[in-house]
Amino acid sequence: MKSRAAANWKGCGTSLVTPFDDRGRIDFEALEKLVEWQVTEGVDLLLTCGAAGESATISGDERKAVTACVVRVARGRVPVIAGTGGNHTAKSVLWARDAAKVGADGILSVSPEGHPTAEGLFRHYSAIADATDLPILVSNFPSRTGTDLTIATILRLSEIPNVVGLKESSHDFVKIARLFAERPDGFLCFAGSDATGLATIALGADGVISDAANEIPGEMAALVGAALSGNLPEARRLQKKYLPLMEMNGWEATPGPIKCALALMRRCGETTRLPAVPVSDETRRRIEALLSGLKLLPRKASARREARIQPSS
Repeated sequence: MKSRAAANWKGCGTSLVTPFDDRGRIDFEALEKLVEWQVTEGVDLLLTCGAAGESATISGDERKAVTACVVRVARGRVPVIAGTGGNHTAKSVLWARDAAKVGADGILSVSPEGHPTAEGLFRHYSAIADATDLPILVSNFPSRTGTDLTIATILRLSEIPNVVGLKESSHDFVKIARLFAERPDGFLCFAGSDATGLATIALGADGVISDAANEIPGEMAALVGAALSGNLPEARRLQKKYLPLMEMNGWEATPGPIKCALALMRRCGETTRLPAVPVSDETRRRIEALLSGLKLLPRKASARREARIQPSS
């Protein structure tokens, strides 16, 4: 029998988008630049091929290639966790093995859709755990999967040696408080929602796996770091300032608003894969106005030229 896996993950993790070029192919050059920026800005973890990474519309080979790229660019400076979840247990097993082959530090596996029973979930994750030695985070994402994992199910899953923690994206704080009171020592819990990340950390979470960190990695790392260190005034200040951006990412279906913002910030293109689509023109105008107010847009070339011109004496 396997001994319990260990993972010392903590802090702010970015649920990375998967950049595509205009023809819908993975833009590895943009991905490399995005990863380097994330690491230098101070994020603590990188998650590939999650919901923000359009996991539903990228192939197994593409998952493997994206994770390999992120691992190579990260160069061990931060852990890389590969999203390998899906509704098909056998495919999830293959994706977990691929993640190990390309050097991922762990995997995140979202619970399957279709309302599987507690026994079905246990067997699903047991099959994945038997196939890899990598630490596993279970992702509870009720708004996506239609199933909200119960405390009893989560605690049973925590008995699987490879399952080291949970990404919790529900907003049921009574349940979350009870879960944190009952979780085993060393069982990690990450908030999966930016807007409620600070509150979840206050209850005992180990960090946040963040969509907003795509656009503001340094700021989200600072917010989560302040919350974890007990500097609540600073954490609240950052929460108040950037809550509109966190909410902006939900104005339309993920990852449309995130990719729109990153395109406006000149970080990557806006292309998505169907059924995901770029945001509407009205939403794009709202996003641009919000980013401008937060001073997140690059300065226009004309403004930079004018700034370099000194008045004659």
